[in-house]
Amino acid sequence: MNAPQNPLPIRAVVAPVTPLQQNCTIVWCVKTMKAAVIDPGGEVPRLLQALKDQGLTLEKIWITHGHLDHAGGTAALKEATGVPVEGPHPDDQFWIDDIGASGAKWGMPDARSFTPDRWLGDGDKVTLGETEFEVIHCPGHTPGHVVFFQREARFAQVGDVLFQGSIGRTDFPRGNHADLIHSITQKLWPLGDDVRFVPGHGPMSTFGQERRTNPFVADAVLAGE
Repeated sequence: MNAPQNPLPIRAVVAPVTPLQQNCTIVWCVKTMKAAVIDPGGEVPRLLQALKDQGLTLEKIWITHGHLDHAGGTAALKEATGVPVEGPHPDDQFWIDDIGASGAKWGMPDARSFTPDRWLGDGDKVTLGETEFEVIHCPGHTPGHVVFFQREARFAQVGDVLFQGSIGRTDFPRGNHADLIHSITQKLWPLGDDVRFVPGHGPMSTFGQERRTNPFVADAVLAGE
């Protein structure tokens, strides 16, 4: 008989929000049912209902980077719940300051800027219930972009650094293509091919699949440069 596998310490549901269909993720500690909302870009009432439907208690709001579609609902969610906002890295302050103007431009007038309760840096830890996530600073798409990694569950929320079959744009202010490639290959790949990740948009994938098939950062593609 095989020994039973240890159950994963976290669970997650992905809820695309805003006209840009950004992957907002509700992740929670299975033992405590304490939850974090990662990248509440908008549609805050829907997110609050999803938390209620799952029987969760919101403990944190985590932000990967300061773009409107990822962070535009942060102020409203914090006002509704009172929980602390953690992230991104302070180099994204200018993007957060621009959320109101960006919202008006993109038809999301409710989007507002905010001040995180805790800025995050490379190597920081954030806690959720009885679980711990590692913070990895991954600049390139934006200078202050961070990734949240739960080592035991082999799970990462990578925002707009990496997608299934693609990578983040680097043509925004202070974007940098070389930095993005370095973040992916030197900071994400070493975490392991088996790591499943939620990207900022589109379906989940694994680092191993992207190393094999991604037309921008597959091992064979980069080896041929």
